[in-house]
Amino acid sequence: MAAALKSFSGLLLQFIFVVLFVFSPVNAQLKVGFYSKTCPQAEAIVKEVIDGVLSEAPSLAGPLLRMHFHDCFVRGCDGSVLLNSSTHQAEKDAPPNQTLRGYEVIDRVKSALEKACLGVVSCADIVAIVARDVTVASKGLRWEVETGRRDGLVSNSTETFTNLIAPDSNITTIITRFQAKGLSVKDAVVLSGSHTIGTSHCSSFNSRLYNFTGKGINNDSDPTLDSAYTEALKIKCKPGDQNSLVEMDPGSFRTFDTHYYTLVSKRRGLFQSDAALLDNSVTKAYVELQAATKGSTFLKDFGMSMVKMGRVGVLTGTAGEIRKVCSKIN
Repeated sequence: MAAALKSFSGLLLQFIFVVLFVFSPVNAQLKVGFYSKTCPQAEAIVKEVIDGVLSEAPSLAGPLLRMHFHDCFVRGCDGSVLLNSSTHQAEKDAPPNQTLRGYEVIDRVKSALEKACLGVVSCADIVAIVARDVTVASKGLRWEVETGRRDGLVSNSTETFTNLIAPDSNITTIITRFQAKGLSVKDAVVLSGSHTIGTSHCSSFNSRLYNFTGKGINNDSDPTLDSAYTEALKIKCKPGDQNSLVEMDPGSFRTFDTHYYTLVSKRRGLFQSDAALLDNSVTKAYVELQAATKGSTFLKDFGMSMVKMGRVGVLTGTAGEIRKVCSKIN
């Protein structure tokens, strides 16, 4: 009898532990409508600010979408990409992030939210919602953004090099880094489609145009890049040009459409990482499917993959904090 009672007590304690763990605030999960009671107008406020910004500066859509990627791939989607460092050692100071733009837009959104709901909406959630809203404003499909992220307390520039996808990445690196975040090969090729909007500095692909093999020959170009496209790019980007901007999806760089896959299928992807999608059977099949069917599934697929990416390494419950100002910890 005593042994049975002891066994029952042990099971009861285990049950209580599991219940406390599952329902504790530390183990809280993201969900759609997280702010429905604490700040019900949050997403409407974000949309209003973003619509106003893009009416004046439509070119910011691409950079603001890219910001969510760069946030999530380093330390998870915790707003760490927004933090400043007095010693210039934060993520935003690292070379891969030095061309990011739109921080002032995130600050503007945060200020509007603070006026409506003081200390409620995290900067990490703002970045995620903004990414969705700039996509929709660029004629992409809407998806429901899960919210409930909290803001991280650490931002380290060195972590960008081993986590972000560089424009000269090969397919092995791309897949490895996506899988390290719990994302699939399909997610990799779908999310690469974000290159349908925005521009790039010549410095991100100039190595494909000049001295590609490193032999000191300027006419030595990447053979995987369409030759006519190579010549067109050389007109816009001279050797050593670091600052000129080129449309990533020529002709529709402000419209979130499926044209990107048509370009990649014709060897006209701007980056080596775009061209690399033809080096894997799964990613190549997806590129060719979207090119042949005018993106029959891409717009829907993109929203699903963005939701998955938005779950990477999140802080929830009582972890992290809700920053008062997005560029510095409280």
